[in-house]
Amino acid sequence: MNHDAGAAATNASAAELAKFGALANRWWDPQGPQKPLHQLNPARLGYVRDRMPLAGARVLDVGCGAGLLSEALAREGARVTALDLAPELVDVAKLHLLESGLQVDYRLQSIEELAAAEPEAFDAVACMEMLEHVPDPAAIVAACARALRPGGRLFLSTLNRTPEAFALAVVGAEYITRLLPRGTHDYAKFIRPSELAAWLRAAGLQLEDVSGLAYDPIRGTARVGGAARVNYLVCAVKP
Repeated sequence: MNHDAGAAATNASAAELAKFGALANRWWDPQGPQKPLHQLNPARLGYVRDRMPLAGARVLDVGCGAGLLSEALAREGARVTALDLAPELVDVAKLHLLESGLQVDYRLQSIEELAAAEPEAFDAVACMEMLEHVPDPAAIVAACARALRPGGRLFLSTLNRTPEAFALAVVGAEYITRLLPRGTHDYAKFIRPSELAAWLRAAGLQLEDVSGLAYDPIRGTARVGGAARVNYLVCAVKP
């Protein structure tokens, strides 16, 4: 697949965008369909905050949904630009700013397009729970790298392609506990850390950390640490 600007617009699945767009109105409901995201969010924010100062930093949130992480980063004092390709989600994200009083620059734009227009503009780029939902995740990683200034950091979270991840994220979360709507995840698109590390190297980034993200749906909590067998977080730096 070529990675020029013309191809950029196609690096999203219409079915995936429609699926998440349909959840837009309940995205901010902590007991709604995105309950697991609400419970993962403090751990994801902590992972970023522990690795760089956020106050005054220019941060890009790619695949921002309706803005859970974007607002959390803004609350820490970051100057946040946030991208998504589902119009319903961007609309809900903008509306929620009226409630929170925070400032986030939400855009209905692809990362490939933004990186071409504003290369090396950001101190940090976050792309959480998105790579497993796009046709060409390596191209997303490369575009994120282009948007980073030298010395900037890329933060990623995704799902490992392991039997445990299939059991917990697909069978457990979608079919047994009904934590997530059926069809949220496609196991074939889950990404091994070794694959992600290769894409990071190809994009000119240096891998700094891989950490497991342990999620306890019974207690409704998540913490960083442990083996990266199911959910995991990655930090890479642009030399």
